[in-house]
Amino acid sequence: MSLGYLTRRLFSVLLVLVIVSFAVFAITMILPGNAAVMILGEYATEDQLLALAEVLGLNRPWYIQYFEWAGNILQADWGMSLRLSLPVGEVVGDAFWNSASLAVTALVTVIIIAIPLGILAALYRGSKVDLGIGLFAYVGTAMPEFVTATLLLVFLAGSAGGYLPAGGFIAPNESFPGFVSHVILPAGTLGLILMAHIARQVRSEMSDVLASDYIRAARLKGLRERTVIRRHALPNSLAPAVAVISLDIGYLLGGIIVVEEIFAWPGLGRLLIYALENRDLPVIQAITLLLAAVYALSNLFSDLAIAALDPRVRY
Repeated sequence: MSLGYLTRRLFSVLLVLVIVSFAVFAITMILPGNAAVMILGEYATEDQLLALAEVLGLNRPWYIQYFEWAGNILQADWGMSLRLSLPVGEVVGDAFWNSASLAVTALVTVIIIAIPLGILAALYRGSKVDLGIGLFAYVGTAMPEFVTATLLLVFLAGSAGGYLPAGGFIAPNESFPGFVSHVILPAGTLGLILMAHIARQVRSEMSDVLASDYIRAARLKGLRERTVIRRHALPNSLAPAVAVISLDIGYLLGGIIVVEEIFAWPGLGRLLIYALENRDLPVIQAITLLLAAVYALSNLFSDLAIAALDPRVRY
């Protein structure tokens, strides 16, 4: 992969973040409600509201507010939370690591389970194994997060099960077994749809690869079936799956908002809902821009991974 391509991709990521930052700032400016009223309450006097708006800079032109906000971000200054009176970087940073622990757990679990399932379905195409995996994939794809979460809570955390905690969070550095017990249900909720989607994609790609001419040629050369699968079929079938995984990260980021609220997980999704309810503009802007950065970088890394897996790819 050339340095020029990498430079262009990094520039495109930067351009996307600039556009997203402008869009986020513009949208938060036209949200209904008034930040000063949210802070002081509906019984505040007009003079009090004007004084607070002057302190917060809410009465200045929007473009001055935007460039000042963007300049502060470049200096790693995300401002102060209007509602919590704490630095936004501190508030969002803690929530980000909590969400990252949940998202990484779900994604790693999905990759470990979904890819072997897809390979197994392709190797035994048309058998009962393939039928069972296909049925699982269709059911998993059809179930939204709130339905999956409800079923898991009823059977594994409710009166019918009671094996796992119904919600809450324990940091891994405090108690790793406690973290595992609390992360199973939300990670399982996030991972079910992703697992079904990726397993179907791997099965489809693997089936096409196994029917290709170069796989037949490798078998005619006398190579063992395990070698054919590992060295020839698997790398070529995983490249499209990596692209699907990078696209599914967008779903993962959106699903976190629902799942964190259901399971009382103190991450970015739950913090974003709180910020929207209280019109905490700096927190809303920081979370949205951070999620956009994660999604843009995940697409960049997927391009690099695809180029490493598939030598036919030339940029």
